Amino acid sequence: MTKANLIEEVSQAVAMTRKESEVIVDAIFDSIRQSVRRADKVEVRGFGSFRMRPRGSRVGRNPKTGASVEVPAKNIAQFKPARELKQMVNTGEKSTLSQPSPAEAPM
Repeated sequence: MTKANLIEEVSQAVAMTRKESEVIVDAIFDSIRQSVRRADKVEVRGFGSFRMRPRGSRVGRNPKTGASVEVPAKNIAQFKPARELKQMVNTGEKSTLSQPSPAEAPM
């Protein structure tokens, strides 16, 4: 799924225009980015959590020459899926988010 596909699904799910849905999706992603940048943990229940994790410096190898290269320390963004997401992926269950509840179903 691409960002464009996600925007389209949001616009259909909430009966908004594509442009309004794009603003919402962009705001969510920007909020997650800014929080992770500040080293805050972002947790979305039932989906997973995002956090910044430091990665220490290490010695790597140049694949072309085989020479040792010092790889500097850096921060990386890490995603840890929630238990519910792992179970859904492993059992093949479909998400209930994209399906309307019986109360919302058109008659």
